[in-house]
Amino acid sequence: MAVVTPRVFVSHLAGSAVFDPHGDQVGRLRDLVALLRVGDRPPRLLGVVVEVISRRRIFVPMTRVTGVDSGQIVITGVVNMRRFEQRASETLVLGELLDRRVRLVETGEEVTVLDIGITQLPARRDWEIDKVFVRKGKGGALRRKGEALTVEWSAVTGFSLEEHGQGAESLLATFEQLRPADLAGVLHHLSAKRRAEVAAALDDDRLADVLEELPEDDQVEILGKLKDERAADVLEAMDPDDAADLLSELPEEEKERLLALMRPEEAADVRRLMSYEERTAGGLMTTEPIVLRPDATVADALARVRDPDLSPALAAQVYVCRPPDETPTGKYLGLVHFQRLLRDPPFTLVSSIADTDLPALPPDTPLPEVTSYLAAYNMVAAPVVDESGALLGAVTVDDVLDHLLPDDWREDGLHGSATAGLTGNGRLRKAEHGR
Repeated sequence: MAVVTPRVFVSHLAGSAVFDPHGDQVGRLRDLVALLRVGDRPPRLLGVVVEVISRRRIFVPMTRVTGVDSGQIVITGVVNMRRFEQRASETLVLGELLDRRVRLVETGEEVTVLDIGITQLPARRDWEIDKVFVRKGKGGALRRKGEALTVEWSAVTGFSLEEHGQGAESLLATFEQLRPADLAGVLHHLSAKRRAEVAAALDDDRLADVLEELPEDDQVEILGKLKDERAADVLEAMDPDDAADLLSELPEEEKERLLALMRPEEAADVRRLMSYEERTAGGLMTTEPIVLRPDATVADALARVRDPDLSPALAAQVYVCRPPDETPTGKYLGLVHFQRLLRDPPFTLVSSIADTDLPALPPDTPLPEVTSYLAAYNMVAAPVVDESGALLGAVTVDDVLDHLLPDDWREDGLHGSATAGLTGNGRLRKAEHGR
């Protein structure tokens, strides 16, 4: 049987009640935030604007939205009560797309946008705009005359970034398909002013990914030009070990100010990492490996490994621990590589196939010993365990390489040559001047 992808038209969502997982009303939906993309690619929904009881409008990412239906929205997780501020790259669906005059690609006829259809991508929590409900003829959305029809997003023109010449956003569109490391290479060679404009237009997750690939000087410069509230959001979106490294480069007063603005649980992980020496297992590790309880099954483990937000190194193995499940965990029992997960039946308990003989690393293990450990056991990640036997985190091979390579490797490395062609053929220069 074919899977039916849910679709909702946004006019039915306006003013819908927003509930937390316990059924308590948080507020009402006032708009949806979308990211327009180059060409006729459907825009991606970044999140929703919710007006809470105090009439403050806040932003809730789509990753926190677990249910979308006419009449109600369900969200999960901690709600950030910071007031919503629209960024240059963002478009408000209700406020800016409805009642807009666009053209049908096939005939060139001008039409009015009456509604926008959004759909959830199969097997993911991402949402995008895929349908446009339009009316032919002149006049606004209230005009009743003229044929109304629903068309694909790609069947209309008048929304795209190129047509509106939006400066930094056009530059973003040019490099939208670049990997974070390659985009970091491009940013590194932009002027400081242009670099700040592009950073301001990137969404938090994308900027966090790019910051992790930039030299420390560029990281500090970009973070320093963001408002404190947004800088804290970006730090939360970064891997805790990378956020800790970046904060360590800042003056003490600024570091403490940003940590105070971060969510307490995120700040706690970063503070813990900053307490270890930089070139040790504790200083190199991430505090967010895949942790499973002994009664979890192979099917549970594979579901966690499939998370597209995980790096390949973190997705390579799961760590079996007694509760609590978050680092520092209960007693560490062993690990299971994903190749072993593929060989065993889905109902198998991970505790029955865990490798319990492989030694774990103490947090004070120096970098050369961490490197030798990964090489000796042919591993891409290693568990870090404290004296009580609790799992503190995992050291991945990419973080080890970062500290083994020369300080300027990001400027002369492979991803620098990968983007050299872009700057060499003039595309970057045109984008920088808004052409």
